[in-house]
Amino acid sequence: MVYHDDVYHPKHARDYRSVGSALEDIAALTSQFNILDLIDILLVTLVFYAVLRLFAGTQGVQLLRGVLVLVLLGVLASSFTRLSAFSWLIRSSGIVVLVAIPVVFQPELRRALERLGRTGFMFGRASRSTGTAKLISELLDACQRMSQVRSGAIIVLEGQTGLQDTIETGVRMGGQVTSELLQTIFYPGTPLHDGAVIIREERLEAAACVLPLTSRPLPDPTLGTRHRAALGITEESDALAIIVSEETGIMSAARNGRLVRRLDDKRLRRVLEQFFESKGQVVQIEEEHPAP
Repeated sequence: MVYHDDVYHPKHARDYRSVGSALEDIAALTSQFNILDLIDILLVTLVFYAVLRLFAGTQGVQLLRGVLVLVLLGVLASSFTRLSAFSWLIRSSGIVVLVAIPVVFQPELRRALERLGRTGFMFGRASRSTGTAKLISELLDACQRMSQVRSGAIIVLEGQTGLQDTIETGVRMGGQVTSELLQTIFYPGTPLHDGAVIIREERLEAAACVLPLTSRPLPDPTLGTRHRAALGITEESDALAIIVSEETGIMSAARNGRLVRRLDDKRLRRVLEQFFESKGQVVQIEEEHPAP
């Protein structure tokens, strides 16, 4: 019994008993906890972390979140309510979900398998590689020289969102990025100069790639198909697109559906460094001509 100023308080007694019961339950659980349980929890956590990492930055991540929310709500509703028909529906739909997942997330699953084949897929891209500075230097030199001779070019640097579907529309290269190689590809009259170049990590993956075109009106009517394609690919992914105009030689860059024009070497270098230092994040670049 609990007394306060010689008065018995049954409510306090119930509180002490409930706290004691909770402590006893916690003690019972911890006494049964062993090293295998810890390994089990760590493995489940690792699986969820790997799945989230593989889907991060893809167009299917929002869909994945919606599916997880619906599954969680369905499990909670069927567990804590007496809605027998709804509970039966949740249990029966499990097979349908298992069949639908490979169909709905086919591009993301293929990208996940590709990343599994690379070393350090879970912890890669976190640090700036030693070859990034050289890559930036080669890109700047190529863009500057193509701008001087007015060779039209569009160079796409892959972000976290995979561009494998776009790469497959072009000619696979798999070579080191050099200024000379880029100038040769975009030299007028060569078989590969019409499409886009895709750079993944620090390698030139493909050339003559076909990019999706934006459906929005361009801010400047003098802009051509290259600028429309650059905006299109950056609307659908977190890639960075660099454009050299064939008519004017003006260098431009597009990211997140935004276009910045009339870049000089210094500003283009800043855009590239910002991209490589912030992969997987939204990089805001100055927009001279906002699209309506």
